[in-house]
Amino acid sequence: MGWFEALVLGIVQGLTEFLPISSSAHISIVGQFFGGKDPGAAFTAITQIGTETAVVIYFRKDIGRIIGAWFKALIGKAPKDDPDVRMGWLVIIGSIPIVVLGLLFQDAIDHALRNLWITAAMMAGFGLVIGVVDHFARNTRPLVSLSWKHGILFGLAQSLALVPGVSRSGATITAGLAMGYKREAAARYSFLLAIPAVLGSGFFKLFDISSDPVPPAWGPIALATVVAFAIGYVVIAWLLRYVSTHSFMPFVVYRVGLAVLVVVLLLTGVLEPLPQG
Repeated sequence: MGWFEALVLGIVQGLTEFLPISSSAHISIVGQFFGGKDPGAAFTAITQIGTETAVVIYFRKDIGRIIGAWFKALIGKAPKDDPDVRMGWLVIIGSIPIVVLGLLFQDAIDHALRNLWITAAMMAGFGLVIGVVDHFARNTRPLVSLSWKHGILFGLAQSLALVPGVSRSGATITAGLAMGYKREAAARYSFLLAIPAVLGSGFFKLFDISSDPVPPAWGPIALATVVAFAIGYVVIAWLLRYVSTHSFMPFVVYRVGLAVLVVVLLLTGVLEPLPQG
């Protein structure tokens, strides 16, 4: 991987990670225009360390408060029904589905599910789901009313993002809207819920490719990760402001339009369904 390719892919990762348009799909598609190769699930996971670091820094006060209350509750110095304590447990429990399914289907996630025909279908199909749910959503529940049942359902929705084209933020936010939560509340929990799973996946892939006989291009990968962090931070702030007053319809239109474009490029041979990684 060259430096320019890494720069472009880092920008793509930062722009798309938090929007409901699937960063893994965009990385897979854009990557093919650099020598016809898919950057791969490992590259995507590692660059997500950058974007998730942006989440940690942006929500550092909330995260610090939640972790502090959670540990105090463990040693009996904070009430177990404290909202921050409950949030800590919900993030842990909500992360279990994607971790379990990610380990069980690791090979399919790294290879078969990266087929661009599947990606295009998910981009269009789940885009329509987002549009329908957003249109009929009550948009009334605040995040403090998050229940154990809903926390688990959020986690199950997040696991859908293992399939490129679905979008982690899109799946979790849509689940939140379907359960009546405000757009901003669903987006905030989506960000918090992603931290353990995405950072865990990123570091797992980081150590996994470190053992490859052919050393990866650490310099370009590092550049892509840093760029993804910087742009991702800006996107977080923008998205939280945007969703408080706007619908997700522009993202739905974009997803369907991109899916159609990918199908055309596949049919004309410009893109390969499963390029060499």
